[in-house]
Amino acid sequence: MKMNTSDRFTRMTVAPIPSLICRLAVPTIISMLVTSIYNMADTYFVGRISTSASAAVGVVYSMMALIQACGFFFGHGSGNYISRALGAKDDEKAARMAATGFFSALIMGAVLGTVGLLFIRPLARLLGSTETILPYAVDYMRFILIGTPFMMASLVLNNQLRFQGSAAYAMVGIASGAILNIGLDPLLIFGLKLGIAGAAIATIFSQFVGFVLLLIGTSRGGNLRVRFKNFTPKPEYYRAILNGGLPSLCRQGLNSVGTICLNHGAGAYGDAAVAAMSIVTRIVMFANSCVIGFGQGFQPVCGFNYGAGRYDRVKQAFWFCVKVATLFLCAASVLGFIFAPALVAFFRKGDADVLAVGSVALRAQCVTFPLSAWIVMCNMEMQTIGKSVRASFLAMARQGLFFVPAVLILPRIFGLFGLEISQAVADAITFAAAIPLQIGMLREMDAAQGKT
Repeated sequence: MKMNTSDRFTRMTVAPIPSLICRLAVPTIISMLVTSIYNMADTYFVGRISTSASAAVGVVYSMMALIQACGFFFGHGSGNYISRALGAKDDEKAARMAATGFFSALIMGAVLGTVGLLFIRPLARLLGSTETILPYAVDYMRFILIGTPFMMASLVLNNQLRFQGSAAYAMVGIASGAILNIGLDPLLIFGLKLGIAGAAIATIFSQFVGFVLLLIGTSRGGNLRVRFKNFTPKPEYYRAILNGGLPSLCRQGLNSVGTICLNHGAGAYGDAAVAAMSIVTRIVMFANSCVIGFGQGFQPVCGFNYGAGRYDRVKQAFWFCVKVATLFLCAASVLGFIFAPALVAFFRKGDADVLAVGSVALRAQCVTFPLSAWIVMCNMEMQTIGKSVRASFLAMARQGLFFVPAVLILPRIFGLFGLEISQAVADAITFAAAIPLQIGMLREMDAAQGKT
């Protein structure tokens, strides 16, 4: 049944919070899980080629994180604005923002992809490739760069649909491409003997299919249709995108910087260390994708109700999400700590060095992993309601302000063990920084609620 904007507004501002968030979160969790699985599929199948090939996937991941940073910048920046505009019942501005965010990402993706292809070998070295990893990294990266415009635009469409409360349409587009990628990986890598290039081709072809399905989704279910005539490249729209998308750009951009530093740091201990840290990153991303997906179910509820002045519902939604996410991460951490060696061996069997480094690093991250529930939900709330400075600081803290120094300093003191615990240390410090920021935000909403 087609839902108009008035019906959607009523549902978002009146329906019970737990059931509303769960309905919105289930499709986004599925999307995040499937996306994480197909990232892990690349790691799994490429790991059957060699340790250096497995390490190359980790090296190129830092560049993909930069592509994602730009996609999330336009997607979250435009999506946050759209949810607040729909909450304020200003459909025209929402439609203009949808087109502006989409076409801006498509153009920037084409520019980044072209520049990357022109300087592909220096770029691979910059990202942390050793001489033995370099040939694999270049083969993998070449096709990823070709598909950059579609990767970025897909992220924009996915987020815009979510922020309109149409998580199911976003799920179909993302999940369909991801499932296709999982099927194509073994066919292209081993069946057609394309090696690591086959993994990249599978990824980009799947991304394009997902892009097409997401674009179709914008014309269904009462969603905002993306039309070029609504493309409005004016300062006011880009200021809004900057305000709403800067935290994502900082978070994902510094994720790329942090991964580059991690690759260079691990490279000093050999290709096995690079491969091990890459595998651990994928495993943690898989568990964290559930929390992020749950938080993405929270964001449209947060945006609609904040725009409508229903601060009580914003706070209720925040606390509900923190409690559920913390319980989940506690369970995941216990399992991850117990089965760490088996999880690492699943991706790179038979390499004792990869197993030794990866097991310690994964167990260290499991110790502080439950703290991510608070960090993620605080960051998502601040970003969605337009508190860009605080959200940007929190986004930069975990992957940049605290993680990069940890990667650079701890190995000098503790050697390889310092590298293995660097993410856990950064998580603990970020959690401590997030507590006063969120308490201040909740007090501000209490004060605003008292004035209405």
